[in-house]
Formats: sequence, C-alpha cells, structure tokens
Amino acid sequence: MEFFKSDGARTGLFFGATSGVITTIGLIVGLNSGTRSITAVLGGILVIAVADAMSDALGIHLAEEADPNTDHGHVWAATIMTFVTKFVFSISFAVPLLLLPLATAVSVSVVWGLLVIVILSYFLAKSQDESPFYIIGEHLGIAILVLVLSHYIGVWVAATFG
Repeated sequence: MEFFKSDGARTGLFFGATSGVITTIGLIVGLNSGTRSITAVLGGILVIAVADAMSDALGIHLAEEADPNTDHGHVWAATIMTFVTKFVFSISFAVPLLLLPLATAVSVSVVWGLLVIVILSYFLAKSQDESPFYIIGEHLGIAILVLVLSHYIGVWVAATFG
C-alpha cells in the first residue's frame, strides 16, 4: 500500500494517464480521419497500449534515474505506475470500438478522454491549491489542439497517399 502513496507512483499515475489519453485519442482521431477503418484504429490502440506504454515507462525510468537525488524505490514506482496506467487507459479506448459503430466509438472515445483530462486536472489543481478552472482550461486546450492537428494530419495523409 505504501507503493501507491509514493511520489514515484504519483508521477507515474499522472504521466501515464495523461500520455495514455492524449496519445490514444490523437491516434484514434487521426487514423479514423485518414482511413475510416476499425481495423486500423483498433490495431493502433493495441500497439499504443503495449509499445508506447513500455516506451514511456522506460523514458520515465531513465529521467528519474538521471536525478541524483532520486532513490531506486521512487524510480521503480514511477516506472511501474507509468506502464500500468498508460496501458490501462490506452486499452480502455478499445471498449467503445468493440461495442459501437466506428463514428460513434470515436466520439465516445474523445468524450471519455477529455473527461479523464478534466478529472486529472481537477485533482492536480486541488493538490497544488490552484484554480481548477485555469488548470482544466489549459489542459483541455492542449488536448483539443492535439485532436484538431491529428484530424487534419489524417485527412492530409488520406488525400496525399490514399
């Protein structure tokens, strides 16, 4: 239980959840705009859930090890929590795709992802005695920018190479 109270676990939780959400909804929107293929979108989610979760966990591991004031427990808590959280949040986006038509599933995924960003931002703001509205607005703005750019990249790829 002490593991979940550590700074490393908190680092991994916030990083993994945010990265899992932003990367996955960007991928979903971009692949859907470019292919309109459930196979491509679902395959992308599964690859993100495994490969990108492992990549981010290793990145956090190396970044935390680079800090000479960080102990091994912190490093491993951040590493493990980053992988688990990113994997779980990324894979959660497969559920709407398995249950709903593609266009509806994409919309549900975007709403789910933005809701997670709002909740994470709220708890982050409260933990730092900051205004939740400013923090939520800032983080939602970045997430929406990712979605818009991902959509237009998908459209461009389809028009150029499709």
